[in-house]
Amino acid sequence: MPCVPGELIKDRHAEEMALALLNIMLVAFPMAHCYPTFFQDLGQGSMGDWGGVPYPPYITPVEKATAKEMGKIAQQMGADFVLALGDNFYYTGVDSVDSPRFKDTFEAVYTARSLNIPWYVLAGNHDHAGDVRAQIEYSQRSSRWRFPDYYYELNFRIPNTDKTLTIIMLDTVMLCGNSDDFVDEQPRGPLDAVDANRQLTWLQSRMKRSKADFLLVAGHYPVWSVSEHGPTQCLLQRVRPLLVKHNATAYFCGHDHNLQVGIFELVRETQYIEEHDVGYVVSGAGNFLDPDIRHWHHVPKGAVKFFTGQASTLGGFVHVEVTKDKMVMTFVQAKGTSLYRAVLPRRDLD
Repeated sequence: MPCVPGELIKDRHAEEMALALLNIMLVAFPMAHCYPTFFQDLGQGSMGDWGGVPYPPYITPVEKATAKEMGKIAQQMGADFVLALGDNFYYTGVDSVDSPRFKDTFEAVYTARSLNIPWYVLAGNHDHAGDVRAQIEYSQRSSRWRFPDYYYELNFRIPNTDKTLTIIMLDTVMLCGNSDDFVDEQPRGPLDAVDANRQLTWLQSRMKRSKADFLLVAGHYPVWSVSEHGPTQCLLQRVRPLLVKHNATAYFCGHDHNLQVGIFELVRETQYIEEHDVGYVVSGAGNFLDPDIRHWHHVPKGAVKFFTGQASTLGGFVHVEVTKDKMVMTFVQAKGTSLYRAVLPRRDLD
């Protein structure tokens, strides 16, 4: 049976909730399956692909600059939580819950008071090179590090409204397999097909029953990407159809080290083409930057609305505000200015 821990955080905004997204990575799940669901009233913030380096000073200039700007934006615009979407610790994760990397790459870097909020974490391919269970256990050591299981669901109410937001945190490494960035770029298939199918069945059931006004799915690997790693074939086959079928608001990921947005789906029915606006957001510029666009022609034509991976940005993240009617995503560069803004509507469940 799923675990349903009760956790309540008081509203910090009167009219809306704010969500900041940076670069993140994903995790795998264990043999003991527990899928927590959180119900909270709050605004939010998140970050990904931010995991420093395994040698002194254990951070990169991009991570440092992004952390500083993230703190400013969280204070000015509001943020109630952070989504950490993987590759939390480069290059081989951590080896135990006592690893000094938790302090050197996380606690000592994101020090702004505005970032002393829950960080909801999942693991990426580099995390899987270490002990992901140690990252989960660190939730017992840190008041803000929230990593309850390899994949899980979050549910929120938008303050002072009857509208809701659901975020489904996936383990795309467990679902699709690990990828060696130095050998090949596509996941090589799950280590355990039974575990992968179990996660996919869980995802299908959660999306099918969701009545949330905004439904986000988050993972480390991208569904669509124009950059180095390109579209993830496993997710195109297994996750993309669910995003469209269940009218998801957006899919958030990291893995490629840049900022991308605006890819939509075209679904061909028997006699017509129906356009479903599913936002695909890559936010992987929290530690490194990559302007590579080798897969530009491997995504639907005209679908890319924004892309940047230029070193001059110093890094970046996405700040998301969710109101009762819309979700506003602002792409922010670490040197202090917004680059692009996109708006996605509330789900149509009629």
